[in-house]
Amino acid sequence: MTPRPRPGRDEDPDRLYTLTGGRTRSDSASFDLVTLVVSECEPSTGMQSEHVAILRMCERPTAVVEIAATLDLPVSIVRILLCDLLDTGRISARHPRTARVSDRLPAPDILEQVLVGLRNL
Repeated sequence: MTPRPRPGRDEDPDRLYTLTGGRTRSDSASFDLVTLVVSECEPSTGMQSEHVAILRMCERPTAVVEIAATLDLPVSIVRILLCDLLDTGRISARHPRTARVSDRLPAPDILEQVLVGLRNL
């Protein structure tokens, strides 16, 4: 059995260079492994095939790491592709931890009930 090539390492470097237009780093720090990406539009004619695949894949929130695994590309390459789409407004990105603090905390009345319960112990 032949070993499966490792994405980005055993892959043709010319292909990766072409996918990113020669860029080696993304201009944005917007994307880490768990950033959720959502398509904001449908793919249009003439788009790069990887961009089309990302837009179709992200009709529902999808993590960057899932996109990279599905496309079988290194995360660094996927980040560059995602920056292209973000810059043109075709996707939106949100880190799961950026939810408002008030949404993550319990309501004050619940905290007060817990405090009363603890005092009654």
